[in-house]
Amino acid sequence: MISISRLLCDNASPGDSLRYGQMSRPIVVWNCTRRCNLSCVHCYASAGSQKAPGELDTVAARALINDLADFGVPVLLFSGGEPLLRDDLFELASLARSHGIRVVLSTNGTLVTGEAASTISDLGFAEVGISLDGIGDDNDRFRGKSGAYQAALKGIRSCVALGIRVSLRITVTRFNYQNVPAFFRLAEEEGIDRICFYHLAYSGRGDNLRNQDIDHSQTRSVVDVICENTLDLHRRGLNKEVLTVGNHADAVYLYLKLKDEDPQRAEDVLALLRVNGGNNSGIKIAAIDDRGNVHPDQFWWLRTVGNIRERKFGDIWMDTSEPLMRGLKDRKGLLKGRCARCHYLDLCNGNLRVRAEAVYGDAWAEDPACYLTDKEIGLVR
Repeated sequence: MISISRLLCDNASPGDSLRYGQMSRPIVVWNCTRRCNLSCVHCYASAGSQKAPGELDTVAARALINDLADFGVPVLLFSGGEPLLRDDLFELASLARSHGIRVVLSTNGTLVTGEAASTISDLGFAEVGISLDGIGDDNDRFRGKSGAYQAALKGIRSCVALGIRVSLRITVTRFNYQNVPAFFRLAEEEGIDRICFYHLAYSGRGDNLRNQDIDHSQTRSVVDVICENTLDLHRRGLNKEVLTVGNHADAVYLYLKLKDEDPQRAEDVLALLRVNGGNNSGIKIAAIDDRGNVHPDQFWWLRTVGNIRERKFGDIWMDTSEPLMRGLKDRKGLLKGRCARCHYLDLCNGNLRVRAEAVYGDAWAEDPACYLTDKEIGLVR
């Protein structure tokens, strides 16, 4: 994650200790079910209407959470599918909270009734991430269900009314990239605290949208618009947290812009980005799917490095005899192409490996979504 609001405006946020601190244990995204009431065209989990065979039951899920607590995991993000379709979700969240784990909910928002929001508040969820990919019917077409937008909006309002921190999550594609200002307006009108713009990951059904991804010039334009709107909010005293996710080229792009416009601020940003370290798949971010398979990040379901039914999560995560995990923890010498020669590799760390593998069939190839020019990354003068 790249905190545009922190880098541009120096606005601190609750997640800064995770982004810029010295974490010894990863944040865990748990896709606790593959069942979903929607059918989003970009779903990296390829979620469906039925519970998948082998989903961890309550007993196994409780054992998993106890295991994560023993390992010292700081944050557990309940994702899916749609996690609110698990009858035991709140029981499991309560268990995690009892261990001192910060819990976050990632949902499509359509099932966040007033009653559910009240329980979410009582349990102390640190944040509720609600995904939208358009305004009104545009969202519904993308998510495969009429009325999904209005239902999600009700969910947002139920959370905001109780003071729950809401994160609006948007995956940027050709279908919605021109609507970035509309998402900012929505966040302002609805009192949403946080806006996350996700670059498309070529994973699950999202891989089918590879040809619908925005091109490099469009990506630059989107990042510019995100920055302009973030600065506008800041000037008006509306200090919302704004992030981009899934493309650490954004960090370098922002640094280079500031280097020309505000050199002193650029130096401060450079220091933050060096601490952050760029892409942290296999290092500070982990994923566990509904069947207990462990993955290097939430998008990389085609790569499994172990299963929590067979070994403790910590043993799987720290086992560098597994080639992919060993490589991810120290990848700079393995990267190829433009990534290997990039002057800013220490800020990006090779970007999103799942995207490189999807396009080139090689986990260490260059990320095709890097939109920086050869001159910008120091390959030519």
